[in-house]
Amino acid sequence: MFQTLLESIESRKATVGVIGLGYVGLPLVRAFVYAGYQTIGFDVDQSKVTQLLAGKSYISHISAEWIAGCVEDGTFTPTAEMGRLAEADVILICVPTPLTADRDPDLQYVVGTTETIAENLKSGQLIVLESTTYPGTTRDVMLPILLSSGKKSGQDFFLAYSPEREDPGNANFTASQIPKVVGGIDEHSRELAVTLYGHAVEQVVPVSNCEVAEACKILENTYRSVNIAMINELKTLFARLGIDVWEVIAAAKTKPFGFQPFYPGPGLGGHCIPIDPFYLSWLARENGMETRFIELAGEVNAAMPNYVVSKVLMALNELGKPVKGAKIGILGIAYKKDVDDPRESPSFRLLELLGELKADLSYVDPHIPELPAMRSFQVPQLAAQPLTSDYLNSQDAVVISTDHTVFDYQLIADYTDLVIDTRNAMAATTPSRANIIKA
Repeated sequence: MFQTLLESIESRKATVGVIGLGYVGLPLVRAFVYAGYQTIGFDVDQSKVTQLLAGKSYISHISAEWIAGCVEDGTFTPTAEMGRLAEADVILICVPTPLTADRDPDLQYVVGTTETIAENLKSGQLIVLESTTYPGTTRDVMLPILLSSGKKSGQDFFLAYSPEREDPGNANFTASQIPKVVGGIDEHSRELAVTLYGHAVEQVVPVSNCEVAEACKILENTYRSVNIAMINELKTLFARLGIDVWEVIAAAKTKPFGFQPFYPGPGLGGHCIPIDPFYLSWLARENGMETRFIELAGEVNAAMPNYVVSKVLMALNELGKPVKGAKIGILGIAYKKDVDDPRESPSFRLLELLGELKADLSYVDPHIPELPAMRSFQVPQLAAQPLTSDYLNSQDAVVISTDHTVFDYQLIADYTDLVIDTRNAMAATTPSRANIIKA
């Protein structure tokens, strides 16, 4: 089985199946299509499959023209029929790994997907988990489910882990350009996965086992979470001291060694940094330990939307306006600039907090025409407003939550009574003005 699959991968005759056609899965499909493989994309969301079959894209950096071409020539087949998993020689899993209400790992999507694979498992398949999770998930959670099929690991099927490192909106690093860390349950599994990814990405980094690969991704995101929390905490301190944290960072990063700049904001967003470190802190508790850095960083970052709202309240108070009934516009819903990805965006928390205070809310984001339903937030039914002088004039305050490049910051400065800038977006295009408050 091993030799047959290896030859199929090397000759590009293997069919690659990707489960989960979101911000990770769809770029992965593209990488393997470019590498010369036939691909099948699986998703339980029939609306996504229908759009893809019609040659439409729901992710801004994946063009509709590319999707239409691949669907038409048969190199990419989207489907919601999980019974077709047996048609794939390789199955890559890119499903969500959220947290429960108690901030414990929620592996329902990984478990459910693995159970479905086990029901359709054919001899000689390679299964690779890409979803971010805690060390031990592949071996302790997935492997027993696959073994329940009656097939043997390392002989009848092969299992590996390779963490996704997708960075939506980063044109400098597509899925094929980002080094791929790969760990296997056994040597044969690792060799197959290394060979597979070696055809689709520029660099493959083999590691000794799945646990190292799983821990690698958690380390990357915990590193960022802790450092962002530090700079967010310093932001609040420096503000009290009358020091501009952004100017401090700009000065510090001139040092050519020993310093890497991190930047403050209204909170953490995206599918990784607000969630993944807590997988590690849960694992620590399961093993009788505490991860105080992770917990403290989570507390600091989670408090940032409240800090921003306090700045809004104080600024409105200076103008003699109550927040109740005040027209407040949120500029930017996506979790980072120039993308259409709203997952875990702190903008939703800002909407919640200001909504609780009875503010009259609206938002501007050309990348997100309507507010989507979110697992973690109560989302009002709002549609995006155009960024015009009339709109800005009608607002008592606007909060720059995401610094999209398309925003006209000079227009914002000229036509808004009060700007709460959480991203230092106004500094580059407008002089210091009394109506601009950094938060």
